Amino acid sequence: MTTPDETLPAAAPCPICGKPAAAAFKPFCSKRCADVDLQRWLSGRYAIPGREDDALSQEDEPSDD
Repeated sequence: MTTPDETLPAAAPCPICGKPAAAAFKPFCSKRCADVDLQRWLSGRYAIPGREDDALSQEDEPSDD
């Protein structure tokens, strides 16, 4: 017979500090780690790299063809 703990998948660790995630702050372990993550998003630390503005303007200009 299996126990409920054996059937549940392992919880992912907190992405900020690596401690086990808490249900109330999932996927984080605490409000502090959730706030650290939010601050990183708001400050621009997490960003998706894009193309340079020069590359965009050259590709977006209509050609003379």
